[in-house]
Amino acid sequence: MSNVSLTVDGDRAHVALDRPGKHNGLTIEMLRDLVRVARVVGRRDDIRAVILSGNGPSFSSGLDIAKAVGDPLTIVRNFVPIPWLGTNTFQEACWTWRRLPQPVIAAVHGHCFGGGLQLALAADIRFATPDADFAVMEAGHGLIPDMTGAATLSRLIGIDKALLLTMTADPVDAAYAERIGLITEVTADPRAAAEKLADRIAARSPHAVASAKRLFDRSWHAGVRRTLGIERATQLPLIVRQALSNF
Repeated sequence: MSNVSLTVDGDRAHVALDRPGKHNGLTIEMLRDLVRVARVVGRRDDIRAVILSGNGPSFSSGLDIAKAVGDPLTIVRNFVPIPWLGTNTFQEACWTWRRLPQPVIAAVHGHCFGGGLQLALAADIRFATPDADFAVMEAGHGLIPDMTGAATLSRLIGIDKALLLTMTADPVDAAYAERIGLITEVTADPRAAAEKLADRIAARSPHAVASAKRLFDRSWHAGVRRTLGIERATQLPLIVRQALSNF
């Protein structure tokens, strides 16, 4: 039975981590399921937004180290990058949400640690409850964040804050996370906030929304010349589409 659920309600997909008794501690199987579910969503033009959440007391406590270490051979196999993607299983479980044309909104509560935080950071927008806490906890296990955390942290916060979180592995509260840009907004009901935002986005052209996501993903750390080229290449099909729709 999968510990990642997918429910499609109208024009949005609700994706939930569903291992509540373990605070949604991530297993290898869950990482694979995250990739599988994202691919299903990506193939559906009727889905306009994705809301990513966790069932039970927490969004996710991170990788279930005890379970993962019990099978080191499986870890090694899943650590090898997939050539045509450039990511391994751990990385693709997060980055697959960046690849989607639809906006992904994370609704976070409880603990959001380690791999769970990296999954939330891979969403486009993050809403969190006031009592949620966040930690780049890998240093506590003698590790570094390796599920795309370096790529997402570098787009959201300064290098000093990223190093502070990573080197100490200390948890921080939602107010601090919002202040440094780790999350988008603190709200009493993240799922309701995510639904309202999804409604607003669904009122816009899905082509423009997907293009905006693709534009920023490809150009955010690019030089000016490359960024302007990506802008032109992204805008032209939209202009053509709009012109054709007027005939």
